[in-house]
Amino acid sequence: MSVWMITGAGRGLGLETARAALAGGERVAVAARRPERLPEDVRTHPNALPVGLDVTDQTQIASAVTQVVDRFGTIEVLVNNAGRGLLGALEEITDAETRSLFDVNVFGLVNTTRAVLPIMRAAGTGKLVHIGSRSGFEGEPGVSLYSASKFAVAGVSEALAAELEPFGIQSMVVEPGVFRTDFLDASSVQLPGNRIAAYDGTPAHLTLDWVEKANHTQLGDPVKGAAFIYQVASGEKLPLHLPVGRDALDRRAVMTERIERETTPLREASAATAHAEGE
Repeated sequence: MSVWMITGAGRGLGLETARAALAGGERVAVAARRPERLPEDVRTHPNALPVGLDVTDQTQIASAVTQVVDRFGTIEVLVNNAGRGLLGALEEITDAETRSLFDVNVFGLVNTTRAVLPIMRAAGTGKLVHIGSRSGFEGEPGVSLYSASKFAVAGVSEALAAELEPFGIQSMVVEPGVFRTDFLDASSVQLPGNRIAAYDGTPAHLTLDWVEKANHTQLGDPVKGAAFIYQVASGEKLPLHLPVGRDALDRRAVMTERIERETTPLREASAATAHAEGE
């Protein structure tokens, strides 16, 4: 039985991961901005601790971590799930909209991780599970800045895996494809306030049109996805990256093949940019 802390656990993959962990016998701090709105099966579970947490508020982060340690004595697995979306062409997204996104998806994750690491280092063990995205390894039109935030999550997670290995702490980035959650609802994804008509009919705005059709019809089952994430996170050794869903696996293969195909004819010229031997 381990102690888990899951941010953004009010719904979607975060909520289903909490349910999977509780069903697996773990003690789970279920952190959400409005914990009073958590479903009753989670809110009243004897091994659950509902915790109020807005990851953009460092005071709330510190308070949440203290509450978890006071109740369970430690934190062994941190699932950084809190996040939201931002769609639109880069040109039409404002600086304020971008910074607001990064405050949640990147700085919220970094600050929560930073608050938990002293506990894990003292224990000599721990697991960090960062919920990234398929968009964290492939930039697509209409999601440039969301992708940027998730690329950042992947980079942070990879670096942490190396930084924290001497302390017995593992780090993994989870890269889900599209799952049938509320993520595409207006409460989770933001559209630019200044839509530029010139992009209508182009790939960036076709993505915006896709959102209306795809919402709540996505391929992935969040219950099955969360069960898979829990299964892997409960294992002895975490992978560096964990694609989740058929679309995530397919797109990872496409991107790997593309990089290899485009790099191969340039490899010799690229290597030749080094100083000549003896220079």
